[in-house]
Amino acid sequence: MTTDTISPAIDPTGFVSDWEDWHAAHETQRAAADGFLAITGLHFLTTEPERFGDAPGAWSVDEVGPVVELAADEQLSLDGVELTGRHSFGAIAERDGVNARAGDAVIEIARRGGELIVRPRHPDTQFRAAYSGTPTYLPNPGWRVEARFLPFDPPRDVTVGAAVEGLQHVYSAPGELEFAHDGAPYHLTAFSGHAPGSLLVVFTDATSGLTTYAANRALTVAAPDAEGRTTLDFTRAVNLPCAYTDYATCPLPPAENRIPFAVEAGEKIPVARVAVTL
Repeated sequence: MTTDTISPAIDPTGFVSDWEDWHAAHETQRAAADGFLAITGLHFLTTEPERFGDAPGAWSVDEVGPVVELAADEQLSLDGVELTGRHSFGAIAERDGVNARAGDAVIEIARRGGELIVRPRHPDTQFRAAYSGTPTYLPNPGWRVEARFLPFDPPRDVTVGAAVEGLQHVYSAPGELEFAHDGAPYHLTAFSGHAPGSLLVVFTDATSGLTTYAANRALTVAAPDAEGRTTLDFTRAVNLPCAYTDYATCPLPPAENRIPFAVEAGEKIPVARVAVTL
């Protein structure tokens, strides 16, 4: 895609400035003290209590949800309240979780792909300290593509793979996004986004595994207007946590979201990642 596709309504200078502000904020969030660059482990819970080197307590699951047993000299707090002895966190819904604290560390307790996990985050990790940013393509407004939202009736549950082998995610897909590239139509399945009405697209393209992360990238899409119009701003395609660490359970794109052409926009392969060594 070349710059001759830029809409006259887009001010290239303002576009680049806005993109730089957005990406700087995104990098700040990614490298936060409790962000995923600080993750030190991914622990799947079972009915058998187990201790982990990066979190206090012995962890297990009961008939309701995750449980921790704390020794007298172990400290853990939740919402500012110190926990002692045995504590049950109750039921946790899929893709939900709670954050406990152990000193400077955040202990994430969550459900992913039907499994209950503990995922500690320590701000003093070497990986976070050494992080120097993620390379990107230059922000080209030609990669802002008009799209039309086509709703599913009813919305569909879509099962996709995960960065962790054997794990699967089920996402609600309210519809698909139709757009054109070089005169040809394409369709991407869209999941429900975080903000009300917004959408999330997980995709790969012809750059994946070459200049961009092989498994996936993600794009947040603004809520469509009353006629279903919205924009795919591929310059804001970002890496998911699995591009940086093996301790992530990120979704893989559905088959229809494997774009056959090169999307030379957005974030590229990180310069480093945390790999699990056995």
